[in-house]
Order: sequence, then structure tokens, then C-alpha cells
Amino acid sequence: MSIVQTQDPVIVALTDNAADKVKSLVAEEGNPALKLRVFVTGGGCSGFQYGFSFEEDVTDEDTVVHQKGATLLVDPLSYQYLVGAHVDYVENLEGARFVINNPMASTTCGCGSSFSI
Repeated sequence: MSIVQTQDPVIVALTDNAADKVKSLVAEEGNPALKLRVFVTGGGCSGFQYGFSFEEDVTDEDTVVHQKGATLLVDPLSYQYLVGAHVDYVENLEGARFVINNPMASTTCGCGSSFSI
């Protein structure tokens, strides 16, 4: 007898560093209604680029991801480019920023903010 396991696809996953940073930025603002929106737009040196913003409003079309005490929003257009991606927060010589590790990206630019599929 074999056991079949099913699992919903992970749209966007947060690393512990990213979740902690989202929670601390929300706490700094003193507004628990804030959520991190992750989106994809055209442009950048590789064709598409990632964007991040904090927002209170959730639209009916947004995908809402609750993970590790933080909330992410993904719009329908960006959803198709972010399935399976991981959001991380890094601090290095280039500065402190959110970055996305996207298994669907075939190429990325040197700074990691743009990609192509």
C-alpha cells in the first residue's frame, strides 16, 4: 500500500529574517493593519523587476499569505511569476533589503532586483 501526500503550492514563502523584519517594521509604524505587498512589474535590466510596499488595503483579487506572524499580499498579475519564491531580508555591503529567491527565474541581474523567465 502506498501513501499519497498532497500539498498546496507555496505561492511565496518568508524566511525567518524576512518575517522578523516585516513584523518589526509594522511595529515601528504602530499600525498592525499593514501588510507587505510583493509585486512584479516590467522593467529592470533583465525584463521584470520585484517591488515591495506596505499597505493596509486588501483587494478581492489579492492572494493573502499569512506566515510566521507576517502577512503578504500578491496581486493576480504577479502571482504567476512568484509561485514557489522565497522572500528573504539581507543586510550586506549593498545595504539592507528584501530579496526574492525565485526558482522560476532563468536569469537575474547582479543586484537581484530584476529577472527574466
